[in-house]
Amino acid sequence: MMVRVGERVVAFFNNRWLVLVAAMWIQSCAGIGYLFGSISPVIKSSLNYNQRQIAKLGVAKDLGDSVGFLAGSLCELLPMWAALLVGAFQNFVGYGWVWLIVTGRAPPLPLWAMCLLIFVGTNGETYFNTAALVSGVQNFPRSRGPVVGILKGFAGLGGAILTQIYAVIHAPDHASLIFMIAVGPTMVIIALMFIVRPVGGHKQIRSSDGMSVRFIYSVCLLLAAYLMAVMLLEDLVELSHFVIVIFTVVLFILLASPIVIPVSMSFFPKPIDPAEAALLPETEKQESSKSGHDVNEIIFSEVEDEKPKEVDLLPASERQKRIAQLQAKLAQAAAEGAVRIKRRRGPHRGEDFTLMQALIKADFWLLFFSLLLGSGSGLTVIDNLGQMSQSLGYDNTHIFVSLISIWNFLGRIGGGYFSEVIVRDYIYPRPVAMAIAQLIMAFGHFFLAMGWPGAIYLGTLMIGLGYGAHWAIVPAAASELFGLKKFGALYNFLTLANPAGSLVFSGLIASSIYDSEAEKQAHLHPHHQGNMGSIFIGSLGHNDPPKCEGAICFFLTSMIMSGLCIIAFVLSMLLVYRTKIVYAHLYGKSHP
Repeated sequence: MMVRVGERVVAFFNNRWLVLVAAMWIQSCAGIGYLFGSISPVIKSSLNYNQRQIAKLGVAKDLGDSVGFLAGSLCELLPMWAALLVGAFQNFVGYGWVWLIVTGRAPPLPLWAMCLLIFVGTNGETYFNTAALVSGVQNFPRSRGPVVGILKGFAGLGGAILTQIYAVIHAPDHASLIFMIAVGPTMVIIALMFIVRPVGGHKQIRSSDGMSVRFIYSVCLLLAAYLMAVMLLEDLVELSHFVIVIFTVVLFILLASPIVIPVSMSFFPKPIDPAEAALLPETEKQESSKSGHDVNEIIFSEVEDEKPKEVDLLPASERQKRIAQLQAKLAQAAAEGAVRIKRRRGPHRGEDFTLMQALIKADFWLLFFSLLLGSGSGLTVIDNLGQMSQSLGYDNTHIFVSLISIWNFLGRIGGGYFSEVIVRDYIYPRPVAMAIAQLIMAFGHFFLAMGWPGAIYLGTLMIGLGYGAHWAIVPAAASELFGLKKFGALYNFLTLANPAGSLVFSGLIASSIYDSEAEKQAHLHPHHQGNMGSIFIGSLGHNDPPKCEGAICFFLTSMIMSGLCIIAFVLSMLLVYRTKIVYAHLYGKSHP
């Protein structure tokens, strides 16, 4: 009896669904960067910083959140638990030291040192992200889209989850939020770091997997709806502390509910039917015969060069038949010495690439620049949403920030799901889902540019969904086109598109146009600006920047962002055209 229980505990610990659930909880701690807007006021007041100094801290936060080369490399060299521990240490030291300085327990440091601490603390997220995603795509190679979408979605919800937990603490000292950011994620990582790792998930495929994925999707959608309802209630109604505690307990129950999947599989296993049992050895057989498969890949590379272009336009079943015939002819000709098969100088798309090998491929740069233009334009709206809503006459700007975070989450969940439907059911390249998301974002930017009544709600919905979809689609597509072996390094290079896009589009284009329009309005209405200046001269000084009012403030910026999304759409469709044969080879064999 004890032996049996022990076996089931081991099976539970090695269950890939347990790894996924633990990765979801870790990703809930990987959204601390979204809380910078909540902790920046207390840093500003405690250290007497101006807005420009706070903006520099924000840049350090964005860089820390995106520069993950070290995380990608360490996840390849060290065990997953060690890489997670490094990330937890960085998070604890960076934000812990900031908390000590803000509360006066440590001497103040110069601005560059504060930027370094924020960078180090936020950079811990890259370890959480990399470990969770690498484990996820390796344990669920046949469900990369949904798994990446779920994991990235939880990272987007992390800020809302931590904010709700902070509401329970109800501390009058806002610096305690910084303390919670330093200690909370560190404790979660230490508790789960030995669980999140590759566990040979390709050998654990079951017929019930589809139902398990649907259950997790249901939990995700319920969690998003619940958080949105709670945030709206807390914003509109004065709630008692007891009610907030109840809300938070329900939140924890929702977060914990997916654990029923690995528990039921390990401790209450259902007998495997004969048809399913017959499939499992085949999966292992495919894994073990990769060396023989590699020989055929040489023939496959020749097929890419030799096949007529019209083959790509045929239906999936006919296309597979024609390619198989061409492969057979090439193999026979090579055996007879009639043709000489070129030896490959490197991997082909769909195989394992190193980062250096990927960097010389046009498809990798198409993916990168499409992501840069698409996600960069979305991040520009997210970064400037407060000023956008103020310029259109809305007072409660934080409600739009909360809403776009929910749309971002739903975009990640939906992007993963629908892109998986496209590759599984239609054997079409995953980047077509990114092209659709970019087209939706182009319309969203157009609505923001028009500034019609209520257009900001529709615009933020479309941009939030499209932006979120990028971060479910791109990692999955990169793992398909460039392999799983060096996925950590490839993923962390692609994430550089975010700060690069934000720096150019938000830091240069949007801010310059806004300041220019504000100055025009200041010259047109100098008496209004003078009165405002005389009122606030004592507190803000003569350098208080002028404010812009009306749809004109972000009209040109939004139209430029819409144009950039159209360019991104074209790049994505070019990538779709170039990778049709790769996806036909990857998914065509398993298609009925």
